[in-house]
Amino acid sequence: MTRATTVRAVLAAAVLLVSVLITLTMSPRLGLDLQGGTRMVLQAKDSDTAKADRDSTDRTLEVLRQRIDSLGVAEPTLTRSGEDRIIVELPDVQDPRKAAEVIGRTAQLSFHAVQGQGTPAEEKPGASGTPSGEKPDTPGGEKSGDGPTLPDEQGRALDLGPARLSGAGVKDATAAFDAQQGAGWTVSLDFHKDAGRDWTRLTGEAACHQVQDDRRRVAIVLDEQIISSPQVSPSVACNAGLPSGSTQITGSFSADEARELALLIKGGALPLPVEIVEQRTVGPTLGAAAIDASARAALIGAAATALFITIVYRLFGALAAVALGAYGLISYAALVALGVTLTLPGLAGFVLAIGMAVDANVLVFERAREEHTQHPGRSLRSSLTAGFRGAWSAVADSNVTTLIAAGLLFFLGSGPVKGFGVTLAIGVLASMFSALVIARALTEMAAGSRFVGDYRGVNGISGPGRVRTWLNRRDPHLMRSPRRWLLISSALVAVAVLGIFVRGVNLGVEFTGGRLVEYSTSRPVDVEQARTALAGAGFGDAEVTTAGAGDISVRTGKLDNDGEHALRAALAEEGGKTTKVRDELIGPSLGDELRRNALIALGIAVLVQLAYLAVRFRWTFAVGSVAALVHDVIILVGAFAWLGRTVDGIFLAALLTVIGYSVNDSVVVFDRVRELWAKARRAPVAEVANRAVLQTVPRTLNTGMGALFILTALAVLGGDSLADFALALLIGICVGTYSSVMTAVPAALVLERSSKAPPPARKRAPGRRSGTRTARRDPLDNGARV
Repeated sequence: MTRATTVRAVLAAAVLLVSVLITLTMSPRLGLDLQGGTRMVLQAKDSDTAKADRDSTDRTLEVLRQRIDSLGVAEPTLTRSGEDRIIVELPDVQDPRKAAEVIGRTAQLSFHAVQGQGTPAEEKPGASGTPSGEKPDTPGGEKSGDGPTLPDEQGRALDLGPARLSGAGVKDATAAFDAQQGAGWTVSLDFHKDAGRDWTRLTGEAACHQVQDDRRRVAIVLDEQIISSPQVSPSVACNAGLPSGSTQITGSFSADEARELALLIKGGALPLPVEIVEQRTVGPTLGAAAIDASARAALIGAAATALFITIVYRLFGALAAVALGAYGLISYAALVALGVTLTLPGLAGFVLAIGMAVDANVLVFERAREEHTQHPGRSLRSSLTAGFRGAWSAVADSNVTTLIAAGLLFFLGSGPVKGFGVTLAIGVLASMFSALVIARALTEMAAGSRFVGDYRGVNGISGPGRVRTWLNRRDPHLMRSPRRWLLISSALVAVAVLGIFVRGVNLGVEFTGGRLVEYSTSRPVDVEQARTALAGAGFGDAEVTTAGAGDISVRTGKLDNDGEHALRAALAEEGGKTTKVRDELIGPSLGDELRRNALIALGIAVLVQLAYLAVRFRWTFAVGSVAALVHDVIILVGAFAWLGRTVDGIFLAALLTVIGYSVNDSVVVFDRVRELWAKARRAPVAEVANRAVLQTVPRTLNTGMGALFILTALAVLGGDSLADFALALLIGICVGTYSSVMTAVPAALVLERSSKAPPPARKRAPGRRSGTRTARRDPLDNGARV
């Protein structure tokens, strides 16, 4: 065993040992779509006193954190996204009405003097209508003098004076049980220095009025509602007032009422108003089912992939399957160690990457087969080394294009789609390590074995393989008429475009705005029954469809949490016990933004791939690859239009993955075209391209089969949550495999006819220096010749 092989083996063993240790001692961090809970995205708005920037949004986040902590939610997560958005994650919260109510109380807290009993708005002259189309002075109540008229806790109208101090002056508010004086639950207030003086002055003025006089009360107003209007204690003298630290609000409070009042007073003053622009709720059963289904799909798909490469490449294929298992362990450990939140798309990405991880091994083994066929006198180890060396360029380029797609998913995606980008990127890096370090160490040690050397049919690379043998015997001239293939591709694109215009693209609620809720009922309910029940409850415009195993999916326009509760109650009349499985609410502004970002992501993906390919290859090759990429995108969108499937953020993740896969395949073909053309610069480029296509077809088919095994298992076993994702990738990989050969190459050949650029220069062989014709010697070759 050579020194390089020993180093690879030791490095592989060390990484695997660390990965096992991490797997046994650390647990993965599950996203809300897997563990169940509610996720909200809040948009901060400019106020009269503050602009929605980074600092004010951070202050708003801290106030919201205090509010949410009071709800008793286990391990809530609040983070700022960008300059003016806040992401709130509430694990295990299935009914977000309470949380949304607490979060949504966004008005500035204020303290007012009570000027006396007011007149309810409906009893005032002209209350039934505003004359001349004029609007009331305040949205929450009628003006009386300098302040509004609002109902108190018992519904009695009070005329309030102007705001004397705001919630920004509140230093602390705590609920406590007063057992010594028998006052029960109370709320203690503490103010900042200047606000404390204002509070003393306000309560001192109120104390000048008689006990039981409404003017002896102080009104605490939040969101145009009086949340408390306590009387100043009879023990307080006129103009003396209450000092800041000794103020207590007493009453017949329950523990929950006292805590909520303290929460509202302390956390009521948001620096900025916020609006819920996105809300997603996932039931715990859906997340658990998704994990189980993905695990089954991963095991079955990985087993099928391992069996396939073992049959095709025999011993070396079996060793690559071992490396594939090591890849799964390493990538999982990396996800856990980095603290990556594993989302449902991320879980699908982890499963998909198992199928894509065989790509590098297939490239190396196919290249080693070619080397061994061309140089039958070489040792098995020499052919294997040449295979790794010759495949390196294609492996690097193809993985870089996939990393570009993963980066775009992370930076331009939203919510769970970002998790898919992270998982895909980690999977690509782990797959390169498993193929170029672990698999290489295993195969090199096997190649040095006398048994493998004596029985060459066992190793899997000593023969050209059935597909290559068949192609060599038939020798088809696929690139003789490139325009014919372009015509077929154009026809496929035309059919897809026709579907987009005739059937239309069924944009998900993520791109249109609105609300999508999925329910599970204890009694079977068909669509017509559900539609009739909802129409009777006032939801006649709701779109009702089936989802999963007898579940009901309801899609509406704007619908708040109270409306969703009423909708569920109407459905329960027909279906009995009704459980919310999934809930997505997207505001119209966010829907427009996500739709715009999706188009921007596609445009950037095309431009970035074009720029990379133009640097690495000829411009004709780059344009051909991008033409195939656009071809794949249009056909995939058209296929979903014809099938009536939903186009949403998960579909966008699949689409960008298909882009990376399509370019990956094209890179492998054009890398071979460049190599062969550099060796035969006078040969017609069409002949060179035809030979390159025939030489890379085995790799393209074998890699595609590895991914198809995984995706088929994911589509069949992954459940409804991953069905559309797997279907999009299945269509995309099939179309991408075709276009990388029958669209990209013909397009490049047509462009080469008008190109004046010379053929690529031949690369200098590794180990050869200028002026020296001595080739690098095989490490196992002692130089003796007979």
